[in-house]
Amino acid sequence: MRELLAAAVAKRAGILTDTTDAVRLVDGAGDGLPGVILETYAGRYLLSCTTDLIAPQVRTWLHDLGGSCYSKRLDPHRKESPVRLCGPEVTEPFLIREHGVCYEISFQSGYSQGIFLDQRDNRAEVRRLMRPGLRLLNTFAYTGAFSVSAAMAGAETTTLDLSQPYLDWAKRNFSHNHLDSAAHHFCKGDTLHWLRRFAKQGRFFDAIVLDPPTFSRNEQGKVFRVRENFGELAAMATAVLSPEGWLLCCSNSPNMTPRGFERQLLANLPRPLQPHHSAMPRDFTAEPYLISVWLR
Repeated sequence: MRELLAAAVAKRAGILTDTTDAVRLVDGAGDGLPGVILETYAGRYLLSCTTDLIAPQVRTWLHDLGGSCYSKRLDPHRKESPVRLCGPEVTEPFLIREHGVCYEISFQSGYSQGIFLDQRDNRAEVRRLMRPGLRLLNTFAYTGAFSVSAAMAGAETTTLDLSQPYLDWAKRNFSHNHLDSAAHHFCKGDTLHWLRRFAKQGRFFDAIVLDPPTFSRNEQGKVFRVRENFGELAAMATAVLSPEGWLLCCSNSPNMTPRGFERQLLANLPRPLQPHHSAMPRDFTAEPYLISVWLR
């Protein structure tokens, strides 16, 4: 097992650079280690497992790596915070870098630590596509990483999320990159409500990111399910999309295929847009689960 762990880390040597220090080092079955995921966040490690039992060989290998290592159970129903496995405690938020952009990470924030590494390439593409004078709407924005990427290219951004703490976190991510959050917009509330509101206001965007959770419930108790409602969401977003604009639609809903997701999107769009699928980052070697469709 130690050999498999070492080989997995060695394969990622070219991904860890001076400007990117947050990477998936071990990707479960993709590296011959089912149920074991290891990520590094600026030299601090997070081990995620499908069971509560951590093999002794894994514990020893992580201890020999040095540094701080936290672990959590991969269980979206329990959603427990990571606990310290070995090394010094990490009691405060800290920064990671991704293509030179800084993001705040916390091992005390609950089940998610502040960023989803599987969206790294999509964030880089957003930054490449944006420029001064363009406007991006980031829905279900979590800590605003897509917004920061667009703002780094000079775009004006609108960051939308149900959670005020996450919006505050997004503003800190702007500050960490010397971006003036006051020059951008932050909206608290339900995405579908805001899309209707933007349409009534005649407010349009050049780019819209739609990356909702598989299941969510708004403040009024209305349920959103990707498998049933993403088509409606994409249609509403298209109503506030500029004629030359694009949508990024993402889903990690179980049992949904890329073609099935694409068909759902195209069947609901009020105007024709061309789909393009993007792959997951190359440190994710297991079976792909994130579907990313660009509509232009």
